Amino acid sequence: MPNIIFVKPDGSEHTIAVENGTTVMEAGRDANLGIEGTCGGCLSCATCHVIVDAAWFAKTGAPSEDEVDMLDLAFGLSETSRLGCQIEMSDDLDGLKVAIPDDI
Repeated sequence: MPNIIFVKPDGSEHTIAVENGTTVMEAGRDANLGIEGTCGGCLSCATCHVIVDAAWFAKTGAPSEDEVDMLDLAFGLSETSRLGCQIEMSDDLDGLKVAIPDDI
């Protein structure tokens, strides 16, 4: 069971264990960490915007063109911004660290 480390805007870290196949958005939303996921993971909003730790960014895979278009709607973008609904957890991502930006 992989773990995700969420860093909230106040700097506090929260480690959440999830089943393989769970998205970062689902984990953060279900743990009440401030991720909305308004569209339910349909790639039609940016309310699950997270900033992936630079050491993990390449391991999450490149964002699709549709994801990049949706990220244009998010505030506080960084070079490692992703939509949490597009990152599906697996054992390979155990320990993934993401920051929740202030804009959520």
